[in-house]
Amino acid sequence: MARAAPVTTPVRPAEAGGERTEAVLSRLQLLVTRKLDGLLQGDYAGLLPGPGSEAGESREYRPGDDVRRMDWPVTARTTTPHVRRTVADRELETWLAVDLSASLDFGTGRWLKRDVVVAATAALTHLTVRGGNRIGAVIGTGAAPPPAPARRWRSAPPPPSGPGVLTRVPARSGRREAQALLRAVAHTPLRPGRGDLGALVDLLNRPPRRRGLAVVISDFLAPPEQWGRPLRKLRVRHDVLAIEVVDPRELELPDVGVLPVVDPETGELHEVQTADPRLRRRYAEAAAAQRGAIAAELRAAGAGHLLLRTDRDWLLDMVRFVAAQRHARTRGTTR
Repeated sequence: MARAAPVTTPVRPAEAGGERTEAVLSRLQLLVTRKLDGLLQGDYAGLLPGPGSEAGESREYRPGDDVRRMDWPVTARTTTPHVRRTVADRELETWLAVDLSASLDFGTGRWLKRDVVVAATAALTHLTVRGGNRIGAVIGTGAAPPPAPARRWRSAPPPPSGPGVLTRVPARSGRREAQALLRAVAHTPLRPGRGDLGALVDLLNRPPRRRGLAVVISDFLAPPEQWGRPLRKLRVRHDVLAIEVVDPRELELPDVGVLPVVDPETGELHEVQTADPRLRRRYAEAAAAQRGAIAAELRAAGAGHLLLRTDRDWLLDMVRFVAAQRHARTRGTTR
């Protein structure tokens, strides 16, 4: 399904001026701090607290326990199955893969998709650094602009394609470093052209790191075969959370007559007759199939899946997700 956006493009945060961007970030940080600290009480290692990897005491096996944690020496001595408990690591390293491709510069709800990406990054940094953990990020945008042609062109050259511009922010602890990471995300300009979400995710696999949490924030509109394998590879070593950002117009079209739309990654302009009910139905069916394929690929990779929409309270959705994950971990169930 083509990525469509209105012809009129809003001003990007990176282009709105440094003072305005800093004011928006300050208000966003205050909002995140107040709501998350009020609704998510208790100390835990990260957004998806796991059982850890440090060896602890043994206990008798209960149905549902992971057989990979069987304590065979104790089982042999007691002739009763035992499993080895593990202690959660208190120092967690979190890495974010933030997709800022041109398709994120779109929104018909309360926010642009880019705004939701920045807001989700702010919430994740707050949840991570308040426990003294380290957080880093890799940021991807569209491909770099091509060099000026040696001769005159009667028409503009096609938009660039390739892995895009990839930026790495080292993992550090502390609120000041977390604020610097958030500013790096907020000030990254959106570039035209198609990026490579698979290449962005693969940056989290190199170099190999200790077990931690990896979070991928994107609209996942790139073909699943492009990013599915790197995501599965990432899940082998880390807990993975995929945050999918969706706008309601990507799911269904309104009946507004002739609607001019432009693909933000290729610059192609189309006119769509939204008064045709068959077209709207086919669009909704194609959108549902696309989102279903994305969800299926994320499940196959073993990643947690959090859906954020531009027309809903993204912070409340994050709070509900974190609370559900903590409750599931407490009861011993898995995602």
